[in-house]
Amino acid sequence: MKKRLQTGFTLYELLITLLVVGVILTLGIPNLTQFTANSRLTGAANDLHAAFQLARSEAARAKTNITICASADPFAGNADCNGTWEQGFIVFLDDNGDIARAGAAETVLRAHGPLDNEIILAVANNATYFSYASTGLGRGDVGGNPALTQVVMCDDRGNITAAGGNSAARLFVATPLGRATILRDKALIGTALGNIGATCP
Repeated sequence: MKKRLQTGFTLYELLITLLVVGVILTLGIPNLTQFTANSRLTGAANDLHAAFQLARSEAARAKTNITICASADPFAGNADCNGTWEQGFIVFLDDNGDIARAGAAETVLRAHGPLDNEIILAVANNATYFSYASTGLGRGDVGGNPALTQVVMCDDRGNITAAGGNSAARLFVATPLGRATILRDKALIGTALGNIGATCP
């Protein structure tokens, strides 16, 4: 009779393989969760920052007012400044400068949908807009309504020290002149939350 070689895993090899896979998953899944959470916050902050950059450059180029505002239905044809930042926002030509979109005559340049449910916002003065003048500079408070100055973005981790020594949260700052910045300094975010009178989460 011919002897046939049989190939495959022995029980010991299979157990060792499962042990190695278990160790990799135990170490990898928490890191992947942190990576996903960081990416989510970074994406949200960068989207808002990009909207400000677009509005500023378009205001200077088109020589007209450009407004960014929170919108309850940013992708609708009649999208207006009637929501919260969590619901989304629009960037539009605000020719008459009244911080309200006058129908299709004031074109929407960019619309951004709702934020991920995991993201929590703390907005200074509950501001819902920021407007640029035709010079490309911020218009400040329009009609007695406070313009956006600071937004703290966080998730259920709060303002803790994350990988790299930076905060897990993000602080979006818009100066009166219209320069937008994203900060990750834990102390600055803590001070901003204190000034806003909010906690995150």
